[in-house]
Amino acid sequence: MEFVSKATRISALALGIAGALACGQAQASAFQLKENSVKAQGRAMAGAASAKGDASVVANNPAVMSTFTEKAVQADVTGIDLSFKFDGGGSAAAGSPLAQPLTGGNGGDAGGLTAVPAASFVLPLSGDFEYLTLGAMISAPFGLKTEYDNGWVGRYQALNSDVKIIDLTLAASLELSDTFSVGAGVIYEHSDVTLSNALDLGTVICQASAALCASPTYGPQQNDGMVSVNGTDNSLGWIVGLNWRPTDKLSLGYSHRSEIDHEVRGSADFTVPANVTPIFMASGRFVDTGAGAKLTTPSVDTFSGTYYATDRFAVMAEVARTDWHSLEEIRITFDNPAQPDSAENYLWKDSWFYSLGGEYKFSDSFTFRAGVARDDSPISLPHRTPRMPDQDRMWYSLGLTWNATENFELSASYVKIDLADTPEVNIGSSTGARLVGEYDGGADLYGISAQYRF
Repeated sequence: MEFVSKATRISALALGIAGALACGQAQASAFQLKENSVKAQGRAMAGAASAKGDASVVANNPAVMSTFTEKAVQADVTGIDLSFKFDGGGSAAAGSPLAQPLTGGNGGDAGGLTAVPAASFVLPLSGDFEYLTLGAMISAPFGLKTEYDNGWVGRYQALNSDVKIIDLTLAASLELSDTFSVGAGVIYEHSDVTLSNALDLGTVICQASAALCASPTYGPQQNDGMVSVNGTDNSLGWIVGLNWRPTDKLSLGYSHRSEIDHEVRGSADFTVPANVTPIFMASGRFVDTGAGAKLTTPSVDTFSGTYYATDRFAVMAEVARTDWHSLEEIRITFDNPAQPDSAENYLWKDSWFYSLGGEYKFSDSFTFRAGVARDDSPISLPHRTPRMPDQDRMWYSLGLTWNATENFELSASYVKIDLADTPEVNIGSSTGARLVGEYDGGADLYGISAQYRF
């Protein structure tokens, strides 16, 4: 049977990669993750690209590595306890004679507890190379993990979403004077995407054949299929930074992280109910196939300042701009010639992150931190999906460092992230199912890190 063009647009990656990579879990805008430094998290990330003593500057601003006088190794891990609960409904084949209310529950809590690790190493050189500092860091700058109950009302938009993007950054810092240093690094980035959602094959059949639709065997939501997508890629990017220290009390930093282009390649695995398999065999669609999509992670510009008011008290501020224009469109291609390309438009805007924080050293052993931040989302209502219903966010942070010995310290942080407004969803699927509702959600971040200098 030859299906109408609308039915042919039901593709694994169109409902998978294009949806999930467009909305992320992380606790920064869209699917960006900022959780690579527990110290900085205690200040709501203020001063992440200008403050001294944090080895995560390898990835946040490599120019600041020049402020290290000793070798340092640091390990950070943050547990992101994400919660998102949906309230609403929708219609299968909305706007057509086949329209009917979507069945299913609210999907449960789509979030959960996810660990985000990071590890960094800073190596100041000596002798003829004393003005040079090297560094390496493993971090996760982007990511997503949400999971809904099978059969929930929004199953045609999302079930499971698991996106991991991991960076290895190798960087160097050059001290040009006592007050100014520059840094640069190469980023090796690995992406791994696993996603799934349901397919309303009953609606596809009805859209293609009125005769079959007249049978009680077929109809919207009566013959759900499933699609699962997995894809990986490796690519390269870069980072540069500046650090100006005009006085002993002031440190100013700027860093630019480049866009990184990916050619995600993998497989699209379809599950089709046995009673409708013969109907789709002639078309050659909805069968397992290889697939790919171009993905570009955005560039990030960060402006940072740290002012050491006294030997014990410092205040920090940071402004970051993420250029999400790299995700205006994701076009999907398939190895199966019967499955045409599918393009998803997002039209995202740039997002801004503003933070203000500080720290106070109570004694030689303990330092307390606090901060607040505003994190704007690049996503507007027409492009918000249940993969992760992104919205503007507020950060409220606390942190503490214990200098256990002269060379060893432990840090901890807690961040409460509240949504600035109620995220609303009003989005359709390729079969015409439209999900309408709102979310109640937020996140708690629990971080712990250790640093050893030698």
